Amino acid sequence: MRQVEVSKFVAAPPVVVQRELTPTSVVEFEGSFEVQEVTKTEAGAVVTASAGGLTIELVFEDHETGLTYRQRGETGPFDAMETTVSVVSENEGSRVTTRSEVSLGLPVAGLTDRVAAWKRRGELERSLDRLAEQL
Repeated sequence: MRQVEVSKFVAAPPVVVQRELTPTSVVEFEGSFEVQEVTKTEAGAVVTASAGGLTIELVFEDHETGLTYRQRGETGPFDAMETTVSVVSENEGSRVTTRSEVSLGLPVAGLTDRVAAWKRRGELERSLDRLAEQL
């Protein structure tokens, strides 16, 4: 597995930023998949999304400073993917940090997981840019 981290300052207080971070908005901000369905559970939410004939299920859980989500089972492009979004107060605004671990589960993992992490970094950067624009 490879880990990637992206961080961005947002000129809004943490409570406002966290209000914008819903399972639907997070998937939409990343821009790779279109949300098809959101199912509420006791632990959080399950988002079913698709793109180009590929379907992914993401399990979301809230935590004190943000949320965590992971790919469920074998649906989706990754063998495994888990992402944590954290929001902390900084200089009359917020620092939003996303950390993601990804693996494609393919041979030559050193190379294929590096490519997956590179693509994931782009999704996370796009997500934070869109979040900042939304606020």
